Amino acid sequence: MTKAAVRRHLPTSPFKVRAEAPLKRFAVGDRVSHDRYGLGRAIGVEGDSAIAVLVDFGSRQERITQPYTALFKL
Repeated sequence: MTKAAVRRHLPTSPFKVRAEAPLKRFAVGDRVSHDRYGLGRAIGVEGDSAIAVLVDFGSRQERITQPYTALFKL
């Protein structure tokens, strides 16, 4: 198993440091929007939403895992 290399910023580098995106946090009852499934409501969270969020989209329930690139809090 290969371990991914960690990028680190050198103080003498002419390039700017990339800002890390803030982690998305969801709570039970939050209204959310998903790019594929549409509008829904969070009905369960795993690991303080650091692992997964269970979302009810009306016609189906989906377990969405990190990273939440297509899931947005309304």
